[in-house]
Amino acid sequence: MAGRLLCIMGPSGAGKDTLIAYARARSDPGRVLFAHRYITRPTEAGGENHVALTAAEFAARRAAGLFALAWESHGYAYGIGSELDLWLAAGFTVVANIARAAWSDAARRYPGLSGVLVTAAPAVLAERLAARGREDAAAIAERLKREVTLPEDPAIHRLDNSGDLAVAGEALLRLIATG
Repeated sequence: MAGRLLCIMGPSGAGKDTLIAYARARSDPGRVLFAHRYITRPTEAGGENHVALTAAEFAARRAAGLFALAWESHGYAYGIGSELDLWLAAGFTVVANIARAAWSDAARRYPGLSGVLVTAAPAVLAERLAARGREDAAAIAERLKREVTLPEDPAIHRLDNSGDLAVAGEALLRLIATG
């Protein structure tokens, strides 16, 4: 691949979307592209700007090979469109938000990719999840118990986003610039 793929991962509430928005606002669109996700979640459910699809639409697109990466999490289907391959072939650095459980598939399909595991202190995660208003306290507690482990991989950088957004945001910008 001529371009470079950087996958952002982490638990719900770690601030992945906020960090991605920070980086998008400060990146050169002629060199860095941010992949949108296709999700079987309605747009009015809040969260990131995504392309909302019905389960049937998602399945049809998946069967047609229109996703470079696809996975399921928390009752929804997620995908990164096959435009990712075009962007990489054109030499862009592409930033994509993927599930930790999708890392192995992404690493197989895109050798040489880099990952950023965004983390935050448990109390910060709980506070952010509650502020979203999408889940009750019991669902938040269950989500916080869910642990997805990633293999030890030198291609995965750890980024703590428990504190000031600018600190973590600037660290992410450096990773985008250097891989």
